[in-house]
Amino acid sequence: MIEKSIQIRVRYAETDQMGYVYYGNYATYFEVARVETFREIGFSYKEMEAAGIMMPVLEYKTKFIKPAKYDDALTIKVMVKNQPSVRILFEYEVHNEHGELLTVAETTLVFINAKTGRPMVPEAYFKSRMDRFFEIDKNN
Repeated sequence: MIEKSIQIRVRYAETDQMGYVYYGNYATYFEVARVETFREIGFSYKEMEAAGIMMPVLEYKTKFIKPAKYDDALTIKVMVKNQPSVRILFEYEVHNEHGELLTVAETTLVFINAKTGRPMVPEAYFKSRMDRFFEIDKNN
């Protein structure tokens, strides 16, 4: 399992008239968390794109429990619980500086061959970097 956390401070421009983080900004927070998680485990989206792999979002689910507000220090925890294949599922938790759970979410991304536009299993270099985080069945 992969589990990483990043910190984000809510900027004024990210809030609505009520002073809450505008719901559309969470997608950006989650993208930042995904990109930084990949960077921490040893590769980048830029590398993947250069290798001809794209990762569009297939599905996005969010449950808002409590609002985040201007100047809150948020911790975005991102988890990948299963070894990716053609798809990769990211799960998120957003906590404020008091440790309160504010939001939970999921995004499913698909590995796409940039030349053909078709789904694909990620290349060996990606798999080799991911294997260390998951139990591998030695019998297969």
